[in-house]
Amino acid sequence: MIATVRNPKRAGRSNGCLEPLEDGERLAASEFLRRYQAMPHLKKAELIEGVVYMGSPVSFHNHAAPDGLVQTWLGTYAANTPGTQAGGNGTTRLDIDNVSQPDAVLRIMEECGGASRLDEGGYLVGAPELVVEISASSASIDLHAKLHVYRRNGVKEYLTWRTVDQEFDWRVLVEGEYRPMKPDAEGVLQSRVFPGLWLSVKSLLGRDGSAVLATLGTGLRSRAHKSFVAQLAV
Repeated sequence: MIATVRNPKRAGRSNGCLEPLEDGERLAASEFLRRYQAMPHLKKAELIEGVVYMGSPVSFHNHAAPDGLVQTWLGTYAANTPGTQAGGNGTTRLDIDNVSQPDAVLRIMEECGGASRLDEGGYLVGAPELVVEISASSASIDLHAKLHVYRRNGVKEYLTWRTVDQEFDWRVLVEGEYRPMKPDAEGVLQSRVFPGLWLSVKSLLGRDGSAVLATLGTGLRSRAHKSFVAQLAV
């Protein structure tokens, strides 16, 4: 997706009413949120590096179905890990120039030491520990501008499923840079932030939900996961 930058001097209001968001506008986070909240019919808009990006039509095969599988995977983990929370497509205020709407997040709740919090309106503020983007039509922004924004704001693990290319990337923040995680000998990736969050890449790319959950189940039975749950409960 390529944004066309519009006049940054445009007023946010016209005749006392909020103007609708437009793709490519330059806005501050506060103005972006005011206008976005006034457009309840709009399903997805994001502010990345001060530029508005509007949602495009969503393919069921390349986006909706993969998104459902990821939500099931993360939701199952969160349901079995008190102190964590999973969610999808939630507006997330990262900084003054960036208000993203990740396809999926997994976070440690603030009362358990997590980096993000909920504001008075129930919106997420700060960087969740793990973010997933389903990269089909949005690959150009997910793999470049968003990647830099998530890195700079301290998202510890950034996962992208490039559904058109049939590729899955799991990046881990190490010394301020994202480094690709390598699967083990069985093709399983294991989160460094969320012990027990295991993923069979082959099963995911094959869209075999039962196999994805079976691998996760093995992780949830691990000693590392039991220790993590005990740690969050302290």
